[in-house]
Parts: sequence; C-alpha cells; structure tokens
Amino acid sequence: MSGDVCIYSWPCSYYLDLEKRWVPGKLSLLPCSLKFTTDIAGEVLVGLPLSSIVEIRKEASHFIFSAITVLEKGHLKHWFGSLRPSRNAVFNIIEHFWRELLLSPPGAAAEVTPSPITRGQELTGLMASSQRRLEDTAKVLHHQGEQLDSVMKDLEKMDSDLDVADRLLTELESPSWWPFSSKLWKTPVEVKPRESTSMAGSEPFGKEGVVAKIPAIISQRTEFHVKPGRLTILVSGLEIHDSSSLLLHRFEREDLDDIKVHSPYEISIRQRFIGRPDVAYRVISAKMPEVIPLLEVQFSKKIELPQEASVLRSTGASSSTERSWSFWHAAPRLRGCTTQRELPEGGQEGGQLQLQRDQPLLSERETQELTQILTKLKGLALDTETELERQDEALGGITAAVDRATLTVDKHNRRMKRLT
Repeated sequence: MSGDVCIYSWPCSYYLDLEKRWVPGKLSLLPCSLKFTTDIAGEVLVGLPLSSIVEIRKEASHFIFSAITVLEKGHLKHWFGSLRPSRNAVFNIIEHFWRELLLSPPGAAAEVTPSPITRGQELTGLMASSQRRLEDTAKVLHHQGEQLDSVMKDLEKMDSDLDVADRLLTELESPSWWPFSSKLWKTPVEVKPRESTSMAGSEPFGKEGVVAKIPAIISQRTEFHVKPGRLTILVSGLEIHDSSSLLLHRFEREDLDDIKVHSPYEISIRQRFIGRPDVAYRVISAKMPEVIPLLEVQFSKKIELPQEASVLRSTGASSSTERSWSFWHAAPRLRGCTTQRELPEGGQEGGQLQLQRDQPLLSERETQELTQILTKLKGLALDTETELERQDEALGGITAAVDRATLTVDKHNRRMKRLT
C-alpha cells in the first residue's frame, strides 16, 4: 500500500510518438514508479517502474523546448516537456529517487510493493522497529553519558584550580616575614580521566554526535531552486549540506522552531528570527521514512506530523507498541490487519476462517527471528538501565561538585575583598 503513496506530482506534457502530438497531464512520482495521467480523461498513459529505467536525461525537443527524457529497458524513450515549476527541479527529484532505488539492497524494492502480510511478518516488523528505536535511544544516551563525564572532568579541573587559588590567597594573607609561605605551594595533582563504561552494542558518535546522515533534495523558500544535498541529524541539532559537503545552515536544537512532516518522504525545517526573514528548508529524501522516527525522538515537542498520524495516535484501539511505531509504517499494516479481521460469516468464507484458525499464527522461522529480536531487546534494555543508573550517580556527583565549587568561589571572593 505504501507503494501507492504519491511523493510528488508536476503539471507537464507527454509526447505521443504514434500520434505525433503533446498531451497535457500530470507526472506523478511514486516510491517505485513514474506515472503520467492525462488531464482530460484521467487516463494513465505511462506507468513504468523506476527499476526499469536505464537513463534519465535533460534534452530539448526541436532544439528549443526543454524536456526530460526517460529511457526504459528495451530502448523505449519517453518525453516529458512543459514541466512546472522547472525542468531542473523535476529532474533532481526524480533522479534522486531513481539513484537511491538502484543503490538500495536487492530486496528493498520488494518491500515497497504491496503484498499480503502475515501476522508473523507484522509482529517481526513491529519488534524490528522497536529494536531500531531502542538502539537509536541507546546511542543518544551513550553520547549524553560522554557529555556528563566531560562535565565531571571539567569540574574536577575547576576544583584543582580553586585549590591553587586558595594557596595563592593564603600566601597573600600571610605576612611577608612568615617563613612557611613557600611551603604552601604544591604541585597540583594531575586529574586522571575516568574510564567511562560504554554500553554494549552502541557505537560512539564522535565529536559532533552524528546520529544519521541521508542524501536529500534541498530547497529554500521556492520550489524552483532545488538541488541535491545531505541532511545530518546531530544530538545537538540538524545540519543542511549541499552536494559538495558545504554547510548551508546549522539548526541548533534550542533555536529550531518547528519541523513539519508533509509526507513520509518530505519535511520542512524552520527557524524564526525577529527583524529578519526566517530560515526555512524543505527536504525530500527516499531515506526519509528511516529518519522521521529519529526526529520524533530528538524533537518530540517541535515536530508536527500529518493528520493521518494524529488520527492513528488518537485511536483508542491501538496498543502502546503501535502508537510508538511511525504511522507511515504502521498504517498500511494496521489497515491490512483490519481487512483480515472483517470477514463475513457463513458459507465458504466461514470455512476459510476455520482454516485460518487451524493454521499456526507463526512459522518456525518467524518464531526464531522473534526470539533473536527479543533477546537483543532484553540486552539493550538491561544496558540502558545500567547506563541510566550510572548517569544518575554522575548527576548526583556533578550536583555536589557544583555546590562545593559555588561555596569555594564565594569564600574566595570574600577573602579577595578583604585583601583590597
């Protein structure tokens, strides 16, 4: 069902080679196909899978009119002209999804196309999604632990500096004839870095705390100027880069105002300013469904989901696991599940229902996959609990160290005032 989601559509004209004329209509981009529909009759003239495309080029018909040509397997060439808002914008978006499909694993295209989903596959998908969500949370938690360790090291260094300041003030307060003033100086003890206990299975983020990077199509303010680039999700915010890895803008977590999800493949990011125009970017990516759950975790109070997600989350029948799962993954499966449950009674269909009851809900392979996923989830949950307890202790130590440093600074300030 997700394969029927229209990512983008553009008004354009299609060249009918047999009739030697241009037909006005609409070109629609789906996750795995291109479709052209006429304006007058609503007839679908072209419907070709992206996997069957050999080449996409910018060309000119009669050396004047700009157009996009799509070469299909079997040397069949399709011409699309009068593209709005611009030929470059349409070309960049189509080429992005085509390239990402070619670079994706061999089974990825099969996952997008609608197919009957068994109960075991549904449960495995839910568990796998929960595992990915917990792994992402564990990575963020690990990076947070590294930040707490860094704060603790700085506080220990500050305590050592305050000890040096205490000796200096003591020497200044003592009379000049006091013979033991030089003995007050001691070599400050070198602060040894504490060994931080890293969580099992979590990878370090590095200096910038990178959570994920995806190729994307970036546009600012208008739809005419779109260009390939990259969206980077950090623990501290978001970064927009162009195709040359040049930083276009960095959205700090505190300064970012809202993230609006227009579709499973398109979001807009905005930062408001007083006295000057807002900074807003529109990001389209074939990898966006994998990233939006991360944005939900990172920016839960600033992300605005479509009405479909709000309806899904407000449904009382959905369980807590389904609510935590993203709507663009959960909705098709929930709809499929509802279709299977609403079977009429009686006759031949009643016999089919009896057969379904007799068949096992889970196959042996699905049971093994669920067992492996649950084992990993248990390990991740235990590691997360251990890391949370360690961070609670670190926060207690940081609070006590800050209180001591505040009292010591106030004491030193009073002593310096007496000296002046």
